[in-house]
Amino acid sequence: MRADVTQSPALVLVHGYPSDVTEASMVAAALPELADRIAAELGWVVMVVALRGCGESAGSFSLGGWLEDIGAAAAHLRSDASVSGVWIAGFGTGGALAICATAQDPEVQGAATLGAPADFDDWASHPGRLLEHAREVGMVRDATFPTDMAAWAGQLRELRAVAFAPAIAPRALLVIHGSEDDLVPVFDARVLAETSGVGELRIMNGAGHRLRHDPRAVAVLLGWLDRQRHRLD
Repeated sequence: MRADVTQSPALVLVHGYPSDVTEASMVAAALPELADRIAAELGWVVMVVALRGCGESAGSFSLGGWLEDIGAAAAHLRSDASVSGVWIAGFGTGGALAICATAQDPEVQGAATLGAPADFDDWASHPGRLLEHAREVGMVRDATFPTDMAAWAGQLRELRAVAFAPAIAPRALLVIHGSEDDLVPVFDARVLAETSGVGELRIMNGAGHRLRHDPRAVAVLLGWLDRQRHRLD
């Protein structure tokens, strides 16, 4: 803990996996509004990350590459002397990788997930299909990528949030999920919270996968962040 009263907590805010070309180019565009709200209402420093292959970010999609991007964002915020601590929050795939990044970096204070899968085993069963979709939506623009398909596909089995979750303890984990999520089963949320040993599970009754647009989910996230800030006081 730093004693400088001018310091503020910081949040890395991470988008999910886009479903189509339009979403891939704009996937992070809906998050600055949320970032501004967190900054204005709670006094946090918030960084919205457009992961490689999305929006104007260079590079091609891979789970390992996205994890590196999230880790680099957290390290960048932590290098700022005005930041007292860093948390990571993510939607969907970004939420699962937020758990992985927090587990790997003991200096991250905690993580929050919204609609996150416990693993990517479905993708791992059909890596070629996933790569084809990533090309279709514009997240893989280099025709020679990946140079090592086996390694690219291997990350889909290696980066399982449920396997990383126990390493978050004794830090904080918030798991938010919609009861009617048709993309990620609510079972995944229960497993993530239980496996971590520290997970605060909140199921949004009647909500689907896109929790960014659910005011209840956003309110839960803001309330949790506010409590996290007081941990540093």
